[in-house]
Amino acid sequence: MGRRKLAISTILREMRRMVYGSKDKRATALAQLKDSEGGDPFRILIGTILSHRTRDENTTKATENLFSKYSTPAQLAKADPAVVRRLIHPAGFYNMKTKNIMIASRQLVSEFGGQVPDNEEDLLKIRSVGRKTANCVLVYAFNKPAIPVDTHVHRISNRLGLVKTKKPEDTESELTKSVPKRYWLELNDLFVRFGQTTCKPIGPRCHSCSLAMDCVYFRTVVAQREKAS
Repeated sequence: MGRRKLAISTILREMRRMVYGSKDKRATALAQLKDSEGGDPFRILIGTILSHRTRDENTTKATENLFSKYSTPAQLAKADPAVVRRLIHPAGFYNMKTKNIMIASRQLVSEFGGQVPDNEEDLLKIRSVGRKTANCVLVYAFNKPAIPVDTHVHRISNRLGLVKTKKPEDTESELTKSVPKRYWLELNDLFVRFGQTTCKPIGPRCHSCSLAMDCVYFRTVVAQREKAS
């Protein structure tokens, strides 16, 4: 008989216990930005764009640098690109990201009255905003239920057997069907922290994870590999 499939409430409860009981107490970059900036939608939007393919600590450095000089869409839209590149340098890919955040700021000014829209349809019209970024803005800036699927959410959902998908957009679609909406607001932040501390991309700490025995990845990959050796 196969292992039981854990309820999402059980999975989240165990994740909370492991994450909040961990020695690593650092919040994710977006959670830090939400707390420090009061959930300012513009800063959440720009911070999310800067976070693409970037470690959290570098995103935090870049956003702190940038917002110390440019705090509104109007200011960033008219900024000197060379100065912006220097400020966001820690985030990497700074040439492309400078172009993206400045165009996004101009769009906010010209198309949305300088305000970040609070709905997915309009958010997706903004430069460099895909579904993950749009959902991050909805969750972290507007406290609206959505499931931002980044590499951590995609990887962990598949490892645990919550989904069986190849693409993040498919993971989002499946999770929105199976996860009750009351859990959506916390899911991204919790999965990201769990992915940073326990369920890492390389060298996951399976033997210290209380979900291991009900985890598809552990049973089919890790345990079988250890048995063979």
